[in-house]
Amino acid sequence: MTIINRLMLFSSLALHTQAYLSNSLCGIGSRRLLSSTRISMSSTIDIASNLQYVNDQISKCVQECNRPEGSVKLVAVSKTKPEDLLMDAYNAGQRYFGENYAQELISKASNLPSDIRWHFIGPLQSNKATSLVKSVGLDKLACIETVSTMKLANKLNNAVTALLLESSKTTTTTTTEKKTLGIYIQINTSGEESKSGIQTMDELKELVNDITSSCTNLKILGLMTIGAPGDFSCFDKLVEFRQVVVELLGLDSVDELELSMGMSGDFDEAIKRGSTSVRVGSTIFGARDYSKK
Repeated sequence: MTIINRLMLFSSLALHTQAYLSNSLCGIGSRRLLSSTRISMSSTIDIASNLQYVNDQISKCVQECNRPEGSVKLVAVSKTKPEDLLMDAYNAGQRYFGENYAQELISKASNLPSDIRWHFIGPLQSNKATSLVKSVGLDKLACIETVSTMKLANKLNNAVTALLLESSKTTTTTTTEKKTLGIYIQINTSGEESKSGIQTMDELKELVNDITSSCTNLKILGLMTIGAPGDFSCFDKLVEFRQVVVELLGLDSVDELELSMGMSGDFDEAIKRGSTSVRVGSTIFGARDYSKK
């Protein structure tokens, strides 16, 4: 090979090497930039301001409806959100949080402050009821909002029974107040097959009677619905169902039975129609990333 040919070969190799290194470094830089952007986007979410906005809107709706101040509870839906964002909300005064996945709630409840009150708001498989109740405990687990079958009610009741029995063996304190697990009965007010819940008044009456007679460790605190987007008649239907349950439970007033209805896009309309508990997530925490559930 002549000297000229060798020089041409070395020059070609050098150019290819330079191009490869440049592309590689560019790729690394791009990935770093992308990662940096993601972190920056996450850190720019002002949870405290978002939370204040939602609370202000709730107060405004309550005032316009001539309802008592504090008559509507805000449950911050934190599913798939990292614990540092929940702590931002906690430090801003939020104490009620809602989770859709049993394992995620168990994990967060073990790491976050003990005065947080957790609402389980997703579909709960009966085989996960025991671990949820046992791991979180009755002091932290405020409510299971999605009870619509006796199978789940019995599982939850048995889980509470076991927890109370275990607790009685390890504590020496005596108390006259019996602890119970709060539940909401989920109503499918839209009739959509994609949604869970009781659909007819007869089904509701049967379930309420069965729970009150055989699940003494559960307390029916209210009713819950998701409803169809934009169909506010779903809220009106839940109000009708409440009247029946109030009579079945022998309560003195409808105000004694909570209504969990209304989310980020329609909680104002829900409040106008009688909601006492709204479930707001994305307006507070931003869009969800379901890959991290």
